[in-house]
Order: sequence, then C-alpha cells, then structure tokens
Amino acid sequence: MPGNGEIIKEAVEQFQKVQTHMMNARKENATETYNGLKKDYKSLKAILNSMGVNLTEIDEIKE
Repeated sequence: MPGNGEIIKEAVEQFQKVQTHMMNARKENATETYNGLKKDYKSLKAILNSMGVNLTEIDEIKE
C-alpha cells in the first residue's frame, strides 16, 4: 500500500499534467477539452488541499 508521500507525489504529477493540457487546450481554443480537464483539475486540487499540500507555487491555472 502506498504511503502518503507517494500518493501526494502522484497527485501533484497528475495535477501538473492536467494544467499543461488545460493551457494547451486554451491556446487551441478547444473549449470542450478544456472543460473536461477542468473537472479533473478541480478534483485533484481538492484532494491535494485536503492532504495539506500548498498549491501556491504549482497552481498555474488558479481557477
């Protein structure tokens, strides 16, 4: 069973990937893709916040 550190690391990596894809979707004006990714973004943000992760430095979208 993974420890909290591993879970946080994986969630942070996924959070960063989702943000990258959101920024690309925004540039390409892919509204549906952006909105779908936004759901993942919000879920990951909630998980990370609940685990006490400070997202100030890594949250580039800030929605």
